Amino acid sequence: MELSEHIKTANVEDVTLRRPFHPALRGTLCVTSHHLLFSNRKDEASWQLLILLKNIDAIEKRAVGSSGTITIKCKDLLVLQLEIPGMEECLNIASSIEALSSLESVTEMYPFFYRPSHLTLLGPWGLSTTEQYYKQTERLWDRWRVSKVNSDYSVCPSYPSAVIVPREVDDDKLIRSARFRQGGRFPVLSYCHHSNGMVIMRSSQPLTGANKKRCKEDELLLQAVIDGSELGYIIDLRSAQQAQQARMTGGGFESKSCYRHWKRIHRHHERGKVVQESLIKLVEACSDLSHSVDRWLSKLENSKWLSHVHSALSTAGLVVECVERDGHSVLVHGSEGTDNTLLVSSLAQIILDPASRTVTGFLCLLEREWIQAGHPFQQRCAHSAYSHARLKQECPSFLLLLDCVWQVWRQFPLALEFSEALLLRLAQEVYASNYGTFLCNNEQERCAAGVKENTHCLFQSMLKPDIEEQYLNPLYEPTDLAIWPSVHPQSLQLWTGMFLRWTEYAQNMEEAREEVWSIVKEHRERV
Repeated sequence: MELSEHIKTANVEDVTLRRPFHPALRGTLCVTSHHLLFSNRKDEASWQLLILLKNIDAIEKRAVGSSGTITIKCKDLLVLQLEIPGMEECLNIASSIEALSSLESVTEMYPFFYRPSHLTLLGPWGLSTTEQYYKQTERLWDRWRVSKVNSDYSVCPSYPSAVIVPREVDDDKLIRSARFRQGGRFPVLSYCHHSNGMVIMRSSQPLTGANKKRCKEDELLLQAVIDGSELGYIIDLRSAQQAQQARMTGGGFESKSCYRHWKRIHRHHERGKVVQESLIKLVEACSDLSHSVDRWLSKLENSKWLSHVHSALSTAGLVVECVERDGHSVLVHGSEGTDNTLLVSSLAQIILDPASRTVTGFLCLLEREWIQAGHPFQQRCAHSAYSHARLKQECPSFLLLLDCVWQVWRQFPLALEFSEALLLRLAQEVYASNYGTFLCNNEQERCAAGVKENTHCLFQSMLKPDIEEQYLNPLYEPTDLAIWPSVHPQSLQLWTGMFLRWTEYAQNMEEAREEVWSIVKEHRERV
């Protein structure tokens, strides 16, 4: 079915648009295959609002006499209201929006049609590859290698084609280890610490099952990581009880008797539906400003969103303690290894690694630890906080990461080269984008769909000098030291720029930030 066939009414005149902080406007509403366009022409001036249909999370229809009202709730938390003359036109517009905002075929999505004049499809796609990261990390050269065992994605469908593994472990052993790990996600290198050579590895859970199965190749792989008699830490992102229960369904954990030089620590993290429902409750609380302060704070606490932020930062701090203070390597995993595992490993690197706190380094980190590492963006970001659809595999893991990074940025305003503006842009792009960066669930799917050949890379676009300047922190002062964010309850705050972004408070804060930026720029020009 052609996309245009979903459009029953393409244009409607005399539509009234209502949006936060602006007076109502009357104009023309147009529906295209990928956008909703509202244009207002008054005298000689004209103004347009363009909304990517993929950004629409839910719509609500209401009849008002012979006319109709559509309330549009976007994934970036913006809420708009359209008053449309004629009930038939209103229903047709609503029907088109519902169909075109929920396309499932990746190649029908807007990134495959987006062709800006300042970008070209020629040349390399993305910022870095596994091989380039390996070449840039000299500490890896003696004991580590790049393996192409997954070049056809048959060993692990969600891993990239190349991974970094211990040099003494051959590809046959990797294949056997993959068979012993959920989804084939065998232990691979995530980060090598620049000061002491200790590493952070990540994987999924071992498939020990009720019969306590073993895999000697998996044991040898982890033994090769710590090089003999050193001690390593396994940070299991489940409670001890959850890990025990996982054995009953074929999963499990690394036993002390089989992994003698590894010490296992359990840190419980909620996942999936629980975190998605937490986001829904948080947005509901932030959207209702009619409550008293006490009532609002109660709803905020009941959402438990900040407790997820606390868990992520706390566990990342534990990983950093093991690597930086104690000088031990770490393996991080939960069950599947595609959500909380990536969240914790990424945060640990931001705390440890000064390169990950630059604009380029941070985007490279996201590319390596989320895009290439197989976070299922298409499943997790199918809906945001407003959708009425039944929850499937949605989970705001990436948004939780951005919130945690914002907490670090707020506590260490000089340590990160980028500003909140970069985090807000990423929070918007992950749910609906002109670019192909967050399409699909893994590298294998992106290759099959031709994402790299037919779409533009968001990160490359953001690093163009005239665009990158928008995201710079004017107060940035680099430091080679690890930064240790506080996780005390009073230290963690609601990310107002995100969750209250369409309120008057956030608008005032944005104006204040722009004023600070202009003052700093003026001072630098004088110096």
